[in-house]
Amino acid sequence: MSDWKPKRFWQAATAQPCDGGFTVTLDGRAVKTPAKALLVVPTMPMAEAIALEWDAQTGLVDPRTMPVTRSANAAIDKVRTQRDEVIGLLAEYGGSDLLCYRAPAPEGLVARQGQQWDPLLDWAARELDAPLAIGQGVMHIAQPAATLAIFRRELEACDDFALAAVHDLISLSGSLVLALAVTHGHLNATRAWDLSRIDEDWQIAQWGADEEAAAATAVKRDAFLHAERFLHLTRP
Repeated sequence: MSDWKPKRFWQAATAQPCDGGFTVTLDGRAVKTPAKALLVVPTMPMAEAIALEWDAQTGLVDPRTMPVTRSANAAIDKVRTQRDEVIGLLAEYGGSDLLCYRAPAPEGLVARQGQQWDPLLDWAARELDAPLAIGQGVMHIAQPAATLAIFRRELEACDDFALAAVHDLISLSGSLVLALAVTHGHLNATRAWDLSRIDEDWQIAQWGADEEAAAATAVKRDAFLHAERFLHLTRP
């Protein structure tokens, strides 16, 4: 959403059915996205969550307190209009997945990565038929073409709203595998986030936390957990 912050002018926000899905009205006036598209979402629970966010506004409208609205806007204004580009961008993570790049040292970190990440790669190979190669350091690791094709099909199977959620799960964690584990119900977002932070948490344990970095991490974690909630709201 833009920086435009109107004052509250409505008495009640209402979720209701509409052509193509569900929408939210403000005293009978349909809510629109920043690009002026009609806000039509796939489920009533999502529409109800958006209505609650609008009803919670007092004084100036603060988009920062409206995460479901923001995600729905992104699905309509960005994902829908650039769907092929979004899928292509996210599919590239399959070729550079966080879980495949292991530290050469120290021994404790190497062991922790193996203990925590190997079961996820085993799950992807077993359940998705998508095996991945593992390497050390930052040198590029070539991945099987068949695996990358499977990952792309997984993304293509998402509707625009689910894809908006998956986009955040992938970009915030650096792992397409972790995101798919969440979408398939193999992991919850809290566990997936913790797994994405093994390297950073190891460094914090050794050298201590930086307050500014910790604050930024907390914001990203909240966004990651919200992505899971939004994903669930896309499903009837």
